Amino acid sequence: MKATPRRLRALAAISGAVIALGAGSAALSGHAAPAGNLAGASSPNVAALGDGSDGGDRRGTARGLKITPEQERATERGLAWLAREQNEDGSWTAAVGFKLNNSYRSTSGSAAHVGVTSLAGIAFLAGGHLPGRGEYGGALDRAVDFVLGCVQEDGYITFAGTRMYSHAFATLFLAEIYGMTHREDVRLRLQKAVDFIVKCQNEEGGWRYVPLARESDMSIVVCQVLALRAARNIGIRVPKSTVDRAIRYVVDSAVTGNQRRSTRYSGLGTFSYQRQAQSRSTFPLTSAGVTALNGLGIYSDELIDRGVDYLNSQFDSFNRRYGARGHYFFWYGHYYGVQAMYTKGGHDWVNYFTRLRELLIREQRAGGYWLNETGPGQAFSTAMACLILEIPYDFLPIFHR
Repeated sequence: MKATPRRLRALAAISGAVIALGAGSAALSGHAAPAGNLAGASSPNVAALGDGSDGGDRRGTARGLKITPEQERATERGLAWLAREQNEDGSWTAAVGFKLNNSYRSTSGSAAHVGVTSLAGIAFLAGGHLPGRGEYGGALDRAVDFVLGCVQEDGYITFAGTRMYSHAFATLFLAEIYGMTHREDVRLRLQKAVDFIVKCQNEEGGWRYVPLARESDMSIVVCQVLALRAARNIGIRVPKSTVDRAIRYVVDSAVTGNQRRSTRYSGLGTFSYQRQAQSRSTFPLTSAGVTALNGLGIYSDELIDRGVDYLNSQFDSFNRRYGARGHYFFWYGHYYGVQAMYTKGGHDWVNYFTRLRELLIREQRAGGYWLNETGPGQAFSTAMACLILEIPYDFLPIFHR
């Protein structure tokens, strides 16, 4: 659906409200939804948890879903595996490369990976662990130091050839760290990283794999959107115009039947890879599209409802195709899919997460890791699996509505 001038004026008004609130919530129709606890520096649950080493019972209910002992054990085993695999410089080793159709082309088969390091760091934070405190405080401190060391003079966060995916995950990680620590060295480099994202936004309103690209794609857009939101949540400057253009891009990427798109590539309710008529749409791209709208402060709209319906309908077939060996599509799709469902709440959330949790617990390997035979490697998949399992813990503001 191409955004009409009237609709875009409404979206611009919404984004202005989002910026003014820090990360409030709104609907495309213009009806405001209740604002979540997003403007604060950190989740109150993190503060209540203490240093992460008190053995407190996290089991409870999250939007009607009980956190199980099996879920906690799987998460704890995954984090322990990540801690054992961390390098002395604070990084995690993974294959630096890029997606090529359904495969992954490695440009550096074994390197310190700033994107994977950031995801691993976020996994520890999402488990309730804090920098400098408790069992994994040292691991987090080392990860922060490594990521800060990868911030270039222009704000680009890269190492060993990593690209905009990694930049966004690193920016998200630094935003969460700054929200908890208020370290001035983190704030300065975080603002530079955010400014770099803003500078790299193109005329379409999106981003691509490399900086300053003229084209965009949804898989990159959602990463940048969530990084910007996390940064704005804790007081980092993000221009309203950047949000406006991102909203336009995401809305225009939704497949509604009103565009000249081939049904061979795109299904109704999905979000497309790019805005071109022949661009494909998939489960991961749809989960990215819905979560991008949520990240932009939009929670109630037919685009979201249709996207959620599509994800529910394709859940089993997607898992059969990509889940057995941990294809990166599987991890990427469910990382954003579970966020979309958590925000949606109700039966959609409970049903989706319960089935996914059962699958993840079943597929965890004896050492505590998860497979990723196509993609950056097991540090990537294990960080992603932990993050998915930890979302109901509700420790990170970025996962709140």
